[in-house]
Amino acid sequence: MLVQWLLHPVANRLDLLDHPKGRKDHAHPTPITGGLAMAVGILVTAWSTLDGVGTPLIAFSLASTLLIVVGLLDDKYDLPWWLRIGVQVIAALIMVLVGGVQVEQLGPVFGLGDSSLGMLSIPFTVFATVGLINAINMVDGSDGMAGSLVLAALVMLVAASLYSGNGAMAERVMIMVGAVAAFLWFNLRFPWQPRARLFMGNAGSAFLGFVIAWVSFRLTQNPGHPVSPILALWLIPVPVMDCLVLMARRMRDRQSPFHADQNHIHHVLRGSGFRPMQKVAFLVLFSGVCGLACGQALRMDIPEPLLLGAFFVLCGGWYWLTSRRDRAIRFFSRLRNWGLLPPITQATPIRAPAVAETVAKETAQEKAA
Repeated sequence: MLVQWLLHPVANRLDLLDHPKGRKDHAHPTPITGGLAMAVGILVTAWSTLDGVGTPLIAFSLASTLLIVVGLLDDKYDLPWWLRIGVQVIAALIMVLVGGVQVEQLGPVFGLGDSSLGMLSIPFTVFATVGLINAINMVDGSDGMAGSLVLAALVMLVAASLYSGNGAMAERVMIMVGAVAAFLWFNLRFPWQPRARLFMGNAGSAFLGFVIAWVSFRLTQNPGHPVSPILALWLIPVPVMDCLVLMARRMRDRQSPFHADQNHIHHVLRGSGFRPMQKVAFLVLFSGVCGLACGQALRMDIPEPLLLGAFFVLCGGWYWLTSRRDRAIRFFSRLRNWGLLPPITQATPIRAPAVAETVAKETAQEKAA
């Protein structure tokens, strides 16, 4: 919180601001130094409080610094997607080659005993890390959305660490929980704060995606405190599901997987009448239910292949539901009619006029197609 306060005048001086334009529906230029503040808070705390500084912390610091610096440049100058992906690959390789953090086994996920990756370990780790980074980036489209989903995942990772007896890992993850919670104080909407005063930017989403990858790999690849790798997938289902479905649909339509559009899950919820904080609460609750259900299923010795299959069924259901925007909007609108959320009165605006016009235009184009 202190770093975020100190960076505020710097953001204005260096024009590290997210200006309203294009698909962005916020009304005021907003500082995008939240990612930098979280990284500084985590690194300073880790270096000053953890017992012993080893190569893993050095690797984490190097990779995080690289992602933050390039992310800030991307926020300011809009770097090409291939450059961002290249930097993410380098950060993942630092994690593997310097920090020794990688996915070496997937457990009995295919029902044939522990699945060792062998020579595929490094490519798989890099692919999974880059995927998580971009999944968090894609879901970062509404006040408090990405930060809240990451916070929920980190809290559940703390619980998994404690359950497996890995208190040291829980202590480290709690540092990250504190930093993300401090950011959300400025990023969420409250009665006294009608809009976000700070964004994490691409720097922040890249950093948080890397954090989730790092913690998940460290936790699930520790034979002394075993945690099933399949659990990590269910702790952050919304960004992963949204990313996989959107990339599959874009490639089907012969578009770049990184093509920007308004088909993300937060766009669908907005079109269904969800307010910003309702979207956050709904998706965080969904993530928590998924994580708890998977954890209990593992305790009940339900085969891991069934849990993996269930996740792909969830992705398939989301692909089918969102293949027609009007169908998805009707589905989530019915949730409101079932009383799961309070109704929206006509006097309460749910989106800016420009956004409403954009959504109406997209709906007309889809009907015409």
